[in-house]
Amino acid sequence: MGNQLPRLDRSGLVLLSVFLGTLRESGAGQIRYSVPEETDKGFFVGNISKDLGLEPWELAERRVRIVSRGKTQLFALHPRSGSLITAGRIDREELCETMSSCFLNMEVLVEDTLKIYGVEVEIMDINDNAPSFGEEEIEIKVSEHATPGSRFPLPNARDPDVGMNALQRYQLNPNSYFSLQVRGGTNGAKNPELVLEGGLDREKESAHLLLLTALDGGDPIRQGTVPIRVVVLDVNDHIPKFTQSVYQVSVPENLSSGTRVLMVNATDPDEGVNGEVVYSFRNVESKASEIFHLDSRTGEVSIQGPLDFEKYRFYEMEIQGQDGGGLSTTAKMLITIVDVNDNAPEITITSSTNSVLENSPPGTVIALLNVQDQDSGENGQVSCFIPKHLPFNLEKTYGNYYKLITNRALDREQIQSYNITLTATDQGSPPLSTKTHISLNVADDNDNPPTFAHSSYSAYIPENNPRGASFFSVTALDWDSKENARVTYSLVEDTIQGVPLSSYISINSDTGVLYALCSFDYEQLRDLQLQVMAQDSGDPPLSSNVSLSIFVLDQNDNAPEILYPALPTDGSTGVELAPRSAEPGYLVTKVVAVDRDSGQNAWLSYRLLKASEPGLFVVGLHTGEQAPPNTDWRFSQAQRPGTSGSQNGDETGTWPNNQFDTEMLQAMILASASEAADGSSTLGGGAGTMGLSARYGPQFTLQHVPDYRQNVYIPGSNATLTNAAGKRDGKAPAGGNGNKKKSGKKEKK
Repeated sequence: MGNQLPRLDRSGLVLLSVFLGTLRESGAGQIRYSVPEETDKGFFVGNISKDLGLEPWELAERRVRIVSRGKTQLFALHPRSGSLITAGRIDREELCETMSSCFLNMEVLVEDTLKIYGVEVEIMDINDNAPSFGEEEIEIKVSEHATPGSRFPLPNARDPDVGMNALQRYQLNPNSYFSLQVRGGTNGAKNPELVLEGGLDREKESAHLLLLTALDGGDPIRQGTVPIRVVVLDVNDHIPKFTQSVYQVSVPENLSSGTRVLMVNATDPDEGVNGEVVYSFRNVESKASEIFHLDSRTGEVSIQGPLDFEKYRFYEMEIQGQDGGGLSTTAKMLITIVDVNDNAPEITITSSTNSVLENSPPGTVIALLNVQDQDSGENGQVSCFIPKHLPFNLEKTYGNYYKLITNRALDREQIQSYNITLTATDQGSPPLSTKTHISLNVADDNDNPPTFAHSSYSAYIPENNPRGASFFSVTALDWDSKENARVTYSLVEDTIQGVPLSSYISINSDTGVLYALCSFDYEQLRDLQLQVMAQDSGDPPLSSNVSLSIFVLDQNDNAPEILYPALPTDGSTGVELAPRSAEPGYLVTKVVAVDRDSGQNAWLSYRLLKASEPGLFVVGLHTGEQAPPNTDWRFSQAQRPGTSGSQNGDETGTWPNNQFDTEMLQAMILASASEAADGSSTLGGGAGTMGLSARYGPQFTLQHVPDYRQNVYIPGSNATLTNAAGKRDGKAPAGGNGNKKKSGKKEKK
């Protein structure tokens, strides 16, 4: 009987995928069930929900599932009962052939807890196959001079069932010449032999018809029969004899077709046809006959089909040598297949994710993979690795499983995706390798607040602006993506002069454009200080603030106002008196005017619009024609003017150094002029300067004219203001000069 070793890895025929982040817990018990073969679909296998410690309804809620790696899913989970059931017909002989035990291993995933449970199902054999012979009739040729006790091998019957359901015994129908004996072979094989019990006489009976029956041990017993025709031959003195009773050879699995494996040889001393030996296979399975070829004349055994160590490692066959007279003998041929490194490792990604959240903790599982090599020994020992520069590690878990995990937190703003190359290499010589790739996107986490380009901004808007006009915009950038990067703008609530900020300014929440909600008046409000907030749409949202200074620009929207001389309230004409003896240059009166605007808009010049005698009186331009300002006309902080008794503090640098300081200086000069006119000046009294150094340019003389108010501007120039208390042009000022009178008469000059 020809047998082979069983096919490898039958226990792994049904292998369930393992999902992301799941590992079998060491020491965890395995759940075991058994089910007979050939059951209908939906047959109950076991109460898996109970064995997992779950209620039936929890199978769906906790996403318990099995996944088969094979072509056909053989088992399923019943969603309502929580049972493991068959998903289709199961044929034990197809799955495990003649193995004495047939186990299918699977894994059940409880996804919400990321746990794997091993499940082993034994497929129980039923007596669904009867023994059968490969030939419709067996013909045996026996010499009429064969001695009693001669043995003639018969073909084996085959029964794919196992145990008691397999072939148990043979029977031969009763007859006067032959009996049946069964010899044990390797792997428990039962080899029937026909034994000659008495002498044969060809002249009396040239052929004998027998019936061979093979029976199994099932309940009920199944059987198969084959007729045997024994042909009695004329004298043939010798039986062929092989040079070896057993031929053994080891061959590598990569032998090409046509390669000779071995030579068998049987000799027969008879002459002529009776001495010619013909070779043939006996008791050889169809798979072996497809792979090996036996030359019937030469006895050469050669390769005619592909060898595969991973499928069959050993073949046992029987070779018959028969001479021309019909006498035959047999020998065994044992062929061992030697593994060569002809299989590259196989990488199966049983579970993976295409996206991982940035800032996930180190050790986050990206994928679970299984690495297999069908070779054996060092040829089947596999190592798996990834490039070292990546922020990932590949760790072996159990068996041939590896997990791909992060080894540090990922930053999407630096690298948005990875293409990870997995390489599996065996230990063969030369080694074989396989590569596969995992594409991983880094999902955004809201870890970046919106940021402005500057720490503060300044904006300018002219007074008298139209309501609703846009005057500035801000932009914030968020390095996150999608909703985490969608920025909205708003103003931080505040009040200005007791009025809510929202009454003055608004901002477009999407674009960051600012709008004036009112028409500003420089003389009422010169600047606004506010905070702009940029907030993203993440959960939770992140935000940033920036300071915004809004300056109202002055427009020439105020006409000068004459303060002195004031017009009489009764509508009469004002009169100024001058002595008849007044010389040219005599100060008749001082015209004082003010302008509520600022800067150049407030610089005043004076001229006579109408005079009865134009050449007799002139009016001066109080501001004068000034040279371009010195590039460094400002005060040091130590020289900074102030009111009497004031302290300048510890500031360093120059003063004034901006628009507000310049306007402050102008205000101080105006105040000084007013105080000087009232005789109450605290900046300086009597002769000398009034707080401003003469080095800064032309001097302005402030005369003490009772009840007069001076309006003197220094428009960012290099002018100084002095208090001249002495004589003018060598003459003391007349106490009444410049006094205003109401009169209808004019003094004679």
